[in-house]
Amino acid sequence: MSKIFAHLQLMRPANIITAIADIMAGFAASGVVIQVLAFDDGYIITPHIHALLWLILSTVGLYGGGVVFNDVFDAELDKVERPERAIPSGRASVASASILGATLLLIGVVAAWQVSVASSLLALLTAGLAVLYDAWGKHQRLFGPVNMGLCRGANLLLGVSVLPEALPKVWYIALLPIVYIAAITMISRGEVHGGNRKALQGGMLMYVLVIGAILVLAFLTANPWWQAAMFLALFAYLIFPSLIKALATQQPQLIGKAVKAGVLSLIVMDAALATAFAGWPYGMLVLLLLPVSLGIARTFAVT
Repeated sequence: MSKIFAHLQLMRPANIITAIADIMAGFAASGVVIQVLAFDDGYIITPHIHALLWLILSTVGLYGGGVVFNDVFDAELDKVERPERAIPSGRASVASASILGATLLLIGVVAAWQVSVASSLLALLTAGLAVLYDAWGKHQRLFGPVNMGLCRGANLLLGVSVLPEALPKVWYIALLPIVYIAAITMISRGEVHGGNRKALQGGMLMYVLVIGAILVLAFLTANPWWQAAMFLALFAYLIFPSLIKALATQQPQLIGKAVKAGVLSLIVMDAALATAFAGWPYGMLVLLLLPVSLGIARTFAVT
């Protein structure tokens, strides 16, 4: 049982829930949610809900595989900096973790293939970007945060691909998680040793840009802008206090809390984005993933 638990730890289950929120937000941006709400006889609901479930399975595999390989590539470094992790502690091996990671990525691509060619291509892109980040990107000062953000952007578009013809119309929404995740990645650089004030300040500025962009998007859609603004207020409440404390002290422990808040608050950002496209009831449905993620985070580490 301890080995099974260790391999579950490698997958970061609480974080996987945030990836599901990406898919649900992309699903809303595709316009399918409006169709689902507009028809009662099921001939539109059934195929799209089935596609959504396949895409959720896909993101579970893609995100889980990506974070597993993160620990595989960091195995030697973690012996020094994070010996409590599954691989350096001996509860999982590099070989078993590699098999798990490869299997999860394969599941992610195969599940996306059940929806459309566009979905499978986006899944392949996401998997490739994740492995690139794990092996090389995260060690690059400038490209690293962008690389991680691209993973999330592609994942959001994976949700849009439930209706492939919607991709050319709303591709720009991928910029939101790219900027936001790049901000979290910048902030996380001080998680082990502390310091890095400029990265913390840059991350805060990027958070503000994301909030502003979603507000603008809410103004441009047919739904009342204030609905998305309510979710954004919660979003700001969750991400800024811990980041302000981290900025004041630059202590590794507080930076780690700021990173955790940023990762889990992805669900609230996705809820705000989903609300802009599909209204507050669907946004609330996405937001319900937050307590699930927070509950799992009590048992499994987020970072």
